[in-house]
Amino acid sequence: MADDGKPLADIAARYGTTETTVRKRLALARVSPALLELYRNEEMTYDQLTAFTLSDDHRRQEEVWNALPSWNRTGHAVRNALREEAIPATDKRIRFIGGLDAYKAMGGDVRRDLFDERSQGHALDVALVEKLVAEKMEALAAIVRADGWAWVEIKSEMDWHGMRGYGRVYPVEVERSDAATKELETLRQEQEDIESLIENDGGDEGTEARLAEIASRIDAIDREVYAPADLERAGVLITLDYTGEPAFHRGYLKPEPAPVPLNGKAEPDNQDGGEPGTVVDGPTAPVLTHSVTLVEDLTAQRTAALRLEIANNHRVALASVVHSLLLQTLLPHSRYHSCLDIVLTTKNLPALMRAPENNLALAGIEELRERYGYEVPGNPADMFEWCLDRREDELLALLAYAAAQSIDAVKDKYDHRKHERVHSEALAVAAGLDIGAYFEPTAESYFNHITRDGIEAAVSEAKGTDAARGIARMKKGEAAAYAEAQVKGTGWLPSPIRPASVVVQVNVPEADAIGVDNVLCEAAE
Repeated sequence: MADDGKPLADIAARYGTTETTVRKRLALARVSPALLELYRNEEMTYDQLTAFTLSDDHRRQEEVWNALPSWNRTGHAVRNALREEAIPATDKRIRFIGGLDAYKAMGGDVRRDLFDERSQGHALDVALVEKLVAEKMEALAAIVRADGWAWVEIKSEMDWHGMRGYGRVYPVEVERSDAATKELETLRQEQEDIESLIENDGGDEGTEARLAEIASRIDAIDREVYAPADLERAGVLITLDYTGEPAFHRGYLKPEPAPVPLNGKAEPDNQDGGEPGTVVDGPTAPVLTHSVTLVEDLTAQRTAALRLEIANNHRVALASVVHSLLLQTLLPHSRYHSCLDIVLTTKNLPALMRAPENNLALAGIEELRERYGYEVPGNPADMFEWCLDRREDELLALLAYAAAQSIDAVKDKYDHRKHERVHSEALAVAAGLDIGAYFEPTAESYFNHITRDGIEAAVSEAKGTDAARGIARMKKGEAAAYAEAQVKGTGWLPSPIRPASVVVQVNVPEADAIGVDNVLCEAAE
């Protein structure tokens, strides 16, 4: 019918299906006959076959299949090989320039995967993407240069290891007049009153507009600026974060060039035994010196006294802990501005996820990070005094944010953190975690990544064995889509993220009851 010129809508109506299904079937028909034969002989999976629809070049399709090793002929590997240099719509560069629509508006070609339910597509013109990114980044750099910085550089990625030789300057608070200080106090009180009104379902559109106006005015009064002398020697590094938003790293000082040695030596000659560059003239006055051992003894005694005082001063202790944790979460490489030997480690969760950009929890964490990042002072030296000025409820909120970043309940392939994960279950119960609000088992997020037998077992758990009866005869992709539809709305979750207290009631006939106890125990684990 397609060869005869029939419209897709007519073909779909003839077979009682959708136009999307017809497009997919026609795309599969354009795969190389040699590869279709492999699929018919069950030497290729449905997922692998659908990957080849990204290209209509039969020769290229066969080259990719033959070039990939047998152990790496997954659909994902095939798609990557066919896309070559194509840039996915989820790439931060595409997001930065405004998405594929903005790229297409500039004449860029897009390839879409018909078997990608989100159909986000890939940009094929890498040079055009890079050009659009460069133009937009350069426009941002021009705005920053107008602020008077000594230099502004654009980097594709931040190399924090390579930044170790850089110094840093920080903004200082703008001195306020008495009138401005009084206005600030009045605005903050009005802000609190309006926020309380909104929380109690009061106010209207005008109320929220006034709240925005107040926030803007507060920012204008209570602000920090860089000193002119610092602007003349410091600069700004502009990068993109993983979400595609521009990140401005202000106040960096490039490493000073090493001084030229005198007489080929690092220090000038010193024949008199004094400090380099000094002149000894006559007898010197006695100097009080302390041995290293004595200094250790005295400072240990002082540290003991400080520990006792802080242990009895709960507010300062709370501010000190918050100060130490914020230095490590909001001001990277500033940990040593605190004498508290509290080390916060955090696992890179986005690196462990297949699609971190779709994770609701990560988005919420990033929103908190940005909010608190705007509140805290940029200079680590000012952070402790800032913490001391916070109310106790504010400190507790900051403590909760910072402490949460250290949670590691990930089960890796070695599973070295068994006891820690047991505690994470208790923590989840105490916090009232509903993982179903953040994760839904779909074909993309879960079922495509387990075996067909696993899909059958999952549907059996969620809906009973009757619902899973036909899965064994389905292709993998069809089984995953079917499972998604079946478990939707049931509240079923994969065992690795299921609350430990939940025991799944497996639906089995009485004749199959043998071994059910083992299944229940495994589900509870």
